[in-house]
Amino acid sequence: MKLYILAFGVHPDDVELGCAGTILALKEQGKKVGIVDLTRGELGTRGNAETRKQEAAAAAASLNVDIRENLEMADGFFQNDEIHLRKVITAIRKYQPEIILCNAPEDRHPDHGRSAKLVADAAFLSGLVKIETVVNNEAQKPWQPAYVFHYIQDRFLKPDFVFDISSYFEKKMEAVLCYKTQFYNPTLGEPETYISSPEFLETVKARALSLGKRVGVKYAEGYITKKTIGFSSFDAFIQQVT
Repeated sequence: MKLYILAFGVHPDDVELGCAGTILALKEQGKKVGIVDLTRGELGTRGNAETRKQEAAAAAASLNVDIRENLEMADGFFQNDEIHLRKVITAIRKYQPEIILCNAPEDRHPDHGRSAKLVADAAFLSGLVKIETVVNNEAQKPWQPAYVFHYIQDRFLKPDFVFDISSYFEKKMEAVLCYKTQFYNPTLGEPETYISSPEFLETVKARALSLGKRVGVKYAEGYITKKTIGFSSFDAFIQQVT
């Protein structure tokens, strides 16, 4: 299945927090969108690999994505090396996305920045003819996406552009809250963590409000890119505010 967008997250719930609004908007536009989680999030204080798997499936259904898969790398211990690069290259060639969304280039959690570099490197290497990958005994064709965009996560990083998610913010939060073990849930009786307080969810909303305010909309998600974006019409800069 060829996708328009392939969103990578190092942990299940990263994509929901970072770019779920964008995914919902693109799905409404008729685009094919998929999610690839690098790890099962098995080192998380709350829940376990199996509950995270179930929650990720529920979130995928909420977002109506076309595919979701998990590469089952070791949470906390994966590296940007040939073994892991080949896994990501294989996923990119499998789905041939025009655009990749992935973790922030630096963040509070060290896995985020490390995975961002891993995915960005793999996106480049995926286009090289002499790197061979095979799926079901068939050689994959090289594929290089047009862009790699990093979504902003916990740390505030200055975005290169923002995406209006005003019509999709509430649905985004529904997808986030599919992770019942990870976020505020006073019925669980599990240890409190950085993201399990109700205040954390308020910061997610505050970030979206702050980014939206920059362009005159209610809610937005922010992205960082190392590649210059080109336009053929100034109409692309005109923001319709309702």
